[in-house]
Amino acid sequence: MPRAGRNFAYYLIAPAVLVLAVTSLYPAVYSVVLSLYNWNWGVQFDFIGLRNYADLFKSAEFWQVLYQTFLFAVVATALELVLGLGLAVVVDRLKFGASIIRTLLLTPLMVSGIIVALMSKIVLDPMLGIVNYLLGLLGIPPSPFFGTTGTAMSTVIMVDAWWQTAFVFIIVLAGLQSLPQEPIEAARVDGANATQTFFRVKLPMLRPVLYTILIFRTIDTLKVFDIIFGTTGGGPQIATEVMQTMAYRKAFSFLQMSEAMTVMVIFSAIVLAISLVYMRLDERLAED
Repeated sequence: MPRAGRNFAYYLIAPAVLVLAVTSLYPAVYSVVLSLYNWNWGVQFDFIGLRNYADLFKSAEFWQVLYQTFLFAVVATALELVLGLGLAVVVDRLKFGASIIRTLLLTPLMVSGIIVALMSKIVLDPMLGIVNYLLGLLGIPPSPFFGTTGTAMSTVIMVDAWWQTAFVFIIVLAGLQSLPQEPIEAARVDGANATQTFFRVKLPMLRPVLYTILIFRTIDTLKVFDIIFGTTGGGPQIATEVMQTMAYRKAFSFLQMSEAMTVMVIFSAIVLAISLVYMRLDERLAED
């Protein structure tokens, strides 16, 4: 490309780069700077270096919250991948009513996260919820769901799976319906049944689609906030606390702004590292 053409290309992308710098890079750098201070809103603003990081790494609460963040992300992503893949396979085989079922399955995606959280609190209410009423008809004692440390996290994961499985479903279904038919027909001619055709032919061809979904859902579940904030608020105790709600609580409940910034800087570094690992794996898969 001639030099004039390259310069013109730079001029075209300059506004986007400027907007990115103002809206993303500057806040990120400023957050790192603020994490080096002891900033208690309206009370003090003192430079303390890396003390916030040292205190956070020595905190048992921080490590529990970090573990719970990854627990939520791993289990929710895996559950949504399995359910979404299964639903896509079933709907792809339907000959009648597939469009209606597809529309119904996509309904949860039309609702915002905070509304999903409020709906789930009503549906799973120990006294008035429809789920516990149905369990009572079956002779099963009511469950507190969000109310105990033993059930709260699994309940939140189930709510997120109900909400976001449709995202996995629609992308996998599109991938299934866009697969080349020649390898599939060849497998059938060779005598492969439907199960063998799926696992040996279709699933390998779906690998790029599933990998893309894995990246998106992993990052999205790591930065979960609305579902947990709207259901348990991180409780009971801190049984469902994750990095985002921890930072929110430190900033807006205790006005410990620098500690909140420190939490988010560490969390952003973790997400960035995971993204880089995914990118490296993607390059290796492309080479294979």
